[in-house]
Amino acid sequence: MNYDLKFINLGITVRHMVNHIDVFGFRIAFYGIIIGIGMLLGLTLAAKDARQRGLGEDAVYDFALYGILSGIVGARLYYVFFRWESYRGNLLEILNLRGGGLAIYGGVIGGALSLLVWTRVKKQSFLNMADSLILGVLVGQILGRWGNFFNCEAFGRYTEGLFAMRIRQAIVNPIMIDQELLRHRIVENGTAYIQVHPTFLYESCWNLCLLLFLLVWRKKKRFSGELLCLYLAGYGLGRFWIEGLRTDSLMVPGTGIAVSQALALCCTLAGTAVLLKKRFPTRRHRD
Repeated sequence: MNYDLKFINLGITVRHMVNHIDVFGFRIAFYGIIIGIGMLLGLTLAAKDARQRGLGEDAVYDFALYGILSGIVGARLYYVFFRWESYRGNLLEILNLRGGGLAIYGGVIGGALSLLVWTRVKKQSFLNMADSLILGVLVGQILGRWGNFFNCEAFGRYTEGLFAMRIRQAIVNPIMIDQELLRHRIVENGTAYIQVHPTFLYESCWNLCLLLFLLVWRKKKRFSGELLCLYLAGYGLGRFWIEGLRTDSLMVPGTGIAVSQALALCCTLAGTAVLLKKRFPTRRHRD
C-alpha cells in the first residue's frame, strides 16, 4: 500500500500527510499554528525567567509585539535576499508569507535589533533581557521545526541511517530535491520516493537539549549575556553540522557556501570567545 512518509527503520508510517485545516473555507497551515503555539509558550517561559531574576515579566510582554513582528520581517527579508532571483520579477510575492520562506537566523537578527532599540528607549539592559528571551526563542525553534515536518521540507541528503525518512516525491517541492536524491530514488508499487535525513528532527532535538542545558546553567550564570553567548555557541555548533546535511540551503550569491552554515560558525566562535574571556579573564602581572 502506498504512503506519503515513512521512517523506514523505526516502523513509523504516515499514510496521508495533511499540512493544514480548513475553517469556514479558510485554509490554516499547521506551520502557522505550530509557530503561534511556540511563540506563546516561549513568551511564557521568558516571562517566568525574567520574573525570577527580578526583571519583571511585564518587560517581556511589553516587548513581545515588537519582537515578534520584527522577527517575522527579519526572517522574511533574510530569505528573500538570498533567494532574490525568485522574487525580482514579482515583488508582490515577497508579501505572500503563506507561500513559505522564513529563515530562522533572519528572525533572530530582526528580533535582536528590535530588542536593542527597545532597551535603549526603555533604559533597560539589553543583555539581561536577552538572557531571558533567548529561552523563549529556543522554545519557538524546537516547535517550529515540526512545521517543516508537516510541509515535508528542511530535510537532508540521502541516508540509510536509523532515522532515515522516506517521502513520496510528488508532495515535495522540486527545488529541494538535488541530483543525489534523484540517483537514490526508490520506486514502490509505481510510486517514487526520496529517502533523506530528517534534519528538522535533528535540529529540534538539538535545541531541546540546549534549552535543558541553559535552564540548568542559568543558576551558575556569572555575567549578563552569558545565556545569550551559550545560545550563540551551542545553536551555532548544531546548526553548522545540520546545515551541512541540508539540500535546500540558502547560498552566498556566486559561491557554494551555505549562508546559515557560515553564520553558524561565526556565532559559535563569537559566543565561545566571549564566554572564555568572561569566565577566564586574563590576569595582569605586576612588575
